[in-house]
Amino acid sequence: MTELEPAAQLRQITQGAPLCDEAPLFHIDSKGCWFYRGESLPDKFCQLFATILHLKPEGYLLMTPVETVRVEVAEFPFIINDYEEEEDGQFTLTSSIGTQFQVASRDAFVVDEAAISVSLARGLSAKLGRACYYRFIEQYLLNVDGDAR
Repeated sequence: MTELEPAAQLRQITQGAPLCDEAPLFHIDSKGCWFYRGESLPDKFCQLFATILHLKPEGYLLMTPVETVRVEVAEFPFIINDYEEEEDGQFTLTSSIGTQFQVASRDAFVVDEAAISVSLARGLSAKLGRACYYRFIEQYLLNVDGDAR
């Protein structure tokens, strides 16, 4: 038997996990707040569940080795409240629930009329919150005169 990388092992374990229920048990609103059956979840549980959240063709899912749970997401599963550009050009992003993500470079950010978003692992994405949105525009999209670069 061939030894698999950890990511491959996880994919193999979660492949056949049955869907627990067709109805979403979790909901993430447009502000990035998590709810379970209508009740607000503490950030520590949100952070835990965020580690098993995936976006698949059938939608957002929490995937464990024994079950899969559907999640309804209003807009983006994560709202970025802070970011830090490292010396090597990578970014460390911090979400509204306290989770952190690494992205390779400024090229990972997508700027459109509605939002500035960034692609993350497992098919997920995040949107810059209002303060980060304006900070990003000022730092990277405007020149010293305030005009678009």
